[in-house]
Amino acid sequence: MSESKSITRIYCETDLGAGLSVPLGPGPAHKLRAVLRAKSGDEVQLFNDRDGEWRARLVDLGKTQASSECLTQLRAAKAEPGPWLAFAPLKKDRLDMVVEKAVELGVERLIPVITARTENRRLKMERLIQQTIDAAEQCERLSVPEILEPVAIEKLAAMWPEDRTLLVAAERQNVPSLAQKLETVTGSLGILIGPEGGFETRELDGLLKLPISIAIRLGPRILRAETAAIAALAVMQAQCGDWRDR
Repeated sequence: MSESKSITRIYCETDLGAGLSVPLGPGPAHKLRAVLRAKSGDEVQLFNDRDGEWRARLVDLGKTQASSECLTQLRAAKAEPGPWLAFAPLKKDRLDMVVEKAVELGVERLIPVITARTENRRLKMERLIQQTIDAAEQCERLSVPEILEPVAIEKLAAMWPEDRTLLVAAERQNVPSLAQKLETVTGSLGILIGPEGGFETRELDGLLKLPISIAIRLGPRILRAETAAIAALAVMQAQCGDWRDR
């Protein structure tokens, strides 16, 4: 007895709808043909945040291009609001982990922040965008979170919205824990995770002068930066985010 194939999910920026022919670019075509060994006639699932998720059939599958036909809608589009993650970019493998897990944990926006102690200042944005897409496909999201170009920490405040609280992970500070603070704050949230070695004093002082910012700590131990980002997002989603949804 042969094993059934799992259905591949593919993010599409083009419109989706019953009977529509949907072109698939070189990346999805290569993945379908060379990695997944798909063939014309196989079913896939196409999705985006405008049109929801659709069952589709591969019509043509070449080396660099593919096309599919939308059949029926599986899920309607819906908003997927979530916390924002601002973070000092790490070196390659650890950066990959932060981006992938943040998408899985439901972030709405990723903001790389350059600090005095940031390890990685030259980001390959095209690669990071593709990582967000790959993670969204895997974890069955309907939306792909936005990832911004890197911003200097001194400019973060200028682009941060006044109606979104900025929680600043301040290690070795006598401040409330994240769990404690989440019991009192309301509305939209974001968190800033610093680099290995932490923020410089001037950076932290500058951030905490802002009316939107609140210093928090992440437990009794000093966490690696990637651990801090993942743990903080999990706590936020469990305590006041979409993990509470039925």
